[in-house]
Amino acid sequence: MAENTNRSVFALNGVTGMLIATVLLLSILVFLTVWGLGVQQKSATNPYNPAPIVNSLDNVKMISKDNAKFAFQNAK
Repeated sequence: MAENTNRSVFALNGVTGMLIATVLLLSILVFLTVWGLGVQQKSATNPYNPAPIVNSLDNVKMISKDNAKFAFQNAK
């Protein structure tokens, strides 16, 4: 049986691999956090407004092509 002489602490399956995985996970965390903060700031400046409903919803049928006239208007 051959002895494993290829032992390296800094191989990709050692400390270096662990550091690469840690940096990758932290960078993903930072990216998602910054992206989420951007979405929150955009939503804070453009809040939901239910006013763009065109007509009263009393006469909306369950299945009808006429329901398009009761739809929301395009967002800003």
